[in-house]
Amino acid sequence: MRKQRPLPFNHNPLLKNGLPAWRSRLVMSCLLACLLALVGRALYLQGFNNEFLQAKGESRYARAIEVPATRGRVIDRHGDVLAISTPVRSIWAIPSDARLSPADARKLAELLETSVDELNGRLATSHDFVYLKRQLPPELAQEVAALKLPGIHQQQEYRRYYPGGEVMAHVLGFTGVDDKGQEGVELAFDKLLTGTPGARRVIRDRRGQVVEDVEAIRPPHDGQDLVLAMDAKIQYLAHSALNQAMQTHKAKAGAAVVLDVRTGEVLALVNAPTYNPNNRTNLSGAQLRNRVFTDTYEPGSTMKPFIVGLALDRGKVEPTTVIDTTPGRVSIGRSTISDSHRHGPLTVAEVIQKSSNVGTVKMAMNLAPEEMWRMFNELGFGAPLDLGFPGEASGRLRPVKTWKPIEQATMSFGHGISVSLIQMAHAYLAFARDGELLPLSLTRVDTPLAAGKRVYSVDTAREMRYMLELAAGPGGTAPRAQIRGYRVAGKTGTAHKLEGGRYANKYVSSFVGFAPASDPRIIVAVMIDEPSAGQYFGGTVAAPIFAQITEGALRVLGVAPDAPLVPLQVAGKAEQARTARGGM
Repeated sequence: MRKQRPLPFNHNPLLKNGLPAWRSRLVMSCLLACLLALVGRALYLQGFNNEFLQAKGESRYARAIEVPATRGRVIDRHGDVLAISTPVRSIWAIPSDARLSPADARKLAELLETSVDELNGRLATSHDFVYLKRQLPPELAQEVAALKLPGIHQQQEYRRYYPGGEVMAHVLGFTGVDDKGQEGVELAFDKLLTGTPGARRVIRDRRGQVVEDVEAIRPPHDGQDLVLAMDAKIQYLAHSALNQAMQTHKAKAGAAVVLDVRTGEVLALVNAPTYNPNNRTNLSGAQLRNRVFTDTYEPGSTMKPFIVGLALDRGKVEPTTVIDTTPGRVSIGRSTISDSHRHGPLTVAEVIQKSSNVGTVKMAMNLAPEEMWRMFNELGFGAPLDLGFPGEASGRLRPVKTWKPIEQATMSFGHGISVSLIQMAHAYLAFARDGELLPLSLTRVDTPLAAGKRVYSVDTAREMRYMLELAAGPGGTAPRAQIRGYRVAGKTGTAHKLEGGRYANKYVSSFVGFAPASDPRIIVAVMIDEPSAGQYFGGTVAAPIFAQITEGALRVLGVAPDAPLVPLQVAGKAEQARTARGGM
């Protein structure tokens, strides 16, 4: 068969029609335009506007790391350090890079004080970052670094240290693992103490290791130091006295506060039970509660001086006015209020000295309810003192329109109204400062924060100081509040506790007073919750604590004695028992 020859290229019928010349030129022009556009774009990005590409490149190796600021110190009024931040290290990991052998995992777990299973569980996460241990001591961190384990890294942090331990616990509070305030003044003044962290630009490799420190972006600004009004020596005295009383009386809880009469500064503030802020494992709510600020109680007879002062100011009575308390009880509607035993006729001064419920109620019922409510409000009851302390209680003061006659009567001797210990100590400034009430301060001040608010006249305040000195003397309800070399003034309180809306057979024993009575320098308020060793009267439980704290504080402050250094005069046992019962 004859072989057929292929047609020449130009004889192919599909290609016989030639393409127009303008189409090829158009295609070439488009390609050239695209090429020029790409060249122009490349020149623009790399020569004139390269920030975008540079930022994309740096994002793969450059990092801005935070440079922590040092938290400010907390110091007492004399410069003694109460809280300071110390450098520590935190161990973190990139789980995808942390391929540890069983032996390495055991060594690391031992240094981190954890189990191998827990360590492996943390490293098994899908996250790119995980903390293995926060706030590790530097010496242990060095041992971890010496292992040179892949994917295991460190960073510097700070941990708060409290040299005073449990003595200052409720004042200072504590910080969390991120060095932020959680309780106490650490929380109240957190913004002042924290400072502002800085930042640095560094270059990291793919394992997260810093290979070059490029530059500082923003320098850190350390937190400011906080100078408290507290005196560490007085704080220790108060702490020791309160703990000793807690053991002696087998009490559930207790609190004490010391105020400077001249400036309104809080010189000491203690609570029991307490805790060690350097070791907060196994803490309970009872240990953390700052009872001076957060707990309220019915103050009992420590409220009586305010009613007597109001009656004096309104001209209803004089210190020598005789009030007949016979037969030792008084009826208000269907209710009866009694003294623990009959006193008979008493002067107004003796009503305070003997702590007569009947005498106080008779004076209160001659006052308008609006007058009493206004006085309670001016003294700061029913509202927090706004010291910035977390959890500060306001207490309970009902609107005057809701008062019934029996409620007006019971409030005159401290029932049906609740206060915090800091509120009660603050209110007694009105007697110690000739009728003026100052705002309180947790920080050191050279002069009062604001002008005093007048609550009583000068004459009334001085007359009340005289009566309160009688109450703390041999014939009063608190002879155990006396101090050798100093005249003291104050008032006991013994109140039943409310449980489920009814008064239980449990007590709160308290004493509030000041010294020296001739020229008051400090106020000391003490509260003991549920003493259970047989004694519960304020004169036998709280007054001795007041004496111990006050005597030590006056020595620390260098206050000159205002009384002879002679043995104290104490009433006989029968008189003591009688006057103590009158302190209910």
